[in-house]
Amino acid sequence: MSTALPNLLGFGRPELAAFCAQLGEKPARPFRAKQLLHWIHQAGIDDFAAMSDISKALRERLVSEAVIRAPSVVRDTTAADGTRKWLLDVGTGNAIESVFIPEPNRGTLCISSQAGCALECSFCATGRQGFNRNLGVAEIIGQLWWANKCLGSYQGDYVGERKVSNVVMMGMGEPLANFDNVVAAMRLMLDDDAYGLSRRRVTLSTSGLVPALDRLREACPVALAVSLHAPNDALRNELVPINKKYPIRELLAACVRYVEKAPRDFVMFEYVLLDGVNDSLAQARELVETVKPVPCKINLIPFNPFAGSGYERSKPDAVRRFQEVLLKAGLIATTRKTRGDDIDAACGQLAGQVADKTRRAQRRGARLAAEGATAALELAP
Repeated sequence: MSTALPNLLGFGRPELAAFCAQLGEKPARPFRAKQLLHWIHQAGIDDFAAMSDISKALRERLVSEAVIRAPSVVRDTTAADGTRKWLLDVGTGNAIESVFIPEPNRGTLCISSQAGCALECSFCATGRQGFNRNLGVAEIIGQLWWANKCLGSYQGDYVGERKVSNVVMMGMGEPLANFDNVVAAMRLMLDDDAYGLSRRRVTLSTSGLVPALDRLREACPVALAVSLHAPNDALRNELVPINKKYPIRELLAACVRYVEKAPRDFVMFEYVLLDGVNDSLAQARELVETVKPVPCKINLIPFNPFAGSGYERSKPDAVRRFQEVLLKAGLIATTRKTRGDDIDAACGQLAGQVADKTRRAQRRGARLAAEGATAALELAP
């Protein structure tokens, strides 16, 4: 039986109130949960003894009964463009990555939800690593907590200048495959006594787990981004294998349902452009027809290479022509500026360290070796 103390970093308002009640606090004192939320998430305090407006008796109980513990930083790297990447140790041989992207009018933190990913999108470095486990609430929200701490947002017992104004669940893993923990973490992000972000400033990116998308619509509708990457099922089956289970028509129908309760009146479709794979003018025209049922914007993403990917980035002229087709059809289509690629912090490059339970990398290595041997035999005189 585990004797680990509960980590209050991952507790939302209801859980904190219940925990305080277990310690003898009267249930009619909901302000205790508010105080703890403030100290942990707004002030960045991980020492109960420093929580000056909480009674000494309760502080002493908290010291012996709980912890506030975020994943520890293994490596902190800053790119030439100011993008900052943290490698965070989450134990059991796994480390995850979080990325902060500073811009003149906002600061966006890209957060991971899993150690690895089981969906194996063919152009994603995380998917190539395999999968180990879902991250807990404290490990997810801990990335935001650490970012605020490292960026100097915490000043004394209050939040100073808020450096992280936006959060995107676009890091390692498929967020909707870790539904309960991701929703709990996002509720903390939205809580006014924690991080106080608006639902418009928290974006979840999914590859298309349709039933979970419908659940999210009811539980915690935040801004939505969908990894589309292809205009038809045949190609998307290759690039995003989950499409075989939830094809484009079902996914788009779920997107239409989602918009009814979303904080934005559109869905952002993400489309990574791969040279000679999904970037032709015919495919652009097909994409226009495919997304017609959904109020949407298209975010075109130049592919960010990684070792052994097998893909190349679309040429700038191909990106421009593809975008022009979408714009002429009346769609809003933007091209994402590549940030942090010199430290492998750009979209699709996050890898971290994954103790792969799927043995995916091992199987892929064996398959490639076998294919290489076969090719060598065919070329032999």
